[in-house]
Amino acid sequence: MAALTQQQLFDEIEILPIELKTKMIDRLLTSIHPVNQSIDDLWLAEAKKRKQQIESGEAKLIDGEEVFHKIRLKFDA
Repeated sequence: MAALTQQQLFDEIEILPIELKTKMIDRLLTSIHPVNQSIDDLWLAEAKKRKQQIESGEAKLIDGEEVFHKIRLKFDA
């Protein structure tokens, strides 16, 4: 198979179905920044812990608009 020019490659990618494009993006990103399973496991554990805290009422949720209002007050003044 002859090598494609960069533009030819982009043109070929353009016509691919979205599902294949997303798989390609995932593989490209993984090739640039490989998955670190131990870090992913830590983030998953943290997410599960926070979910449990929210569901149990242990964590107090704050409305996003209130958070952004406080940030604006702090930095706009």
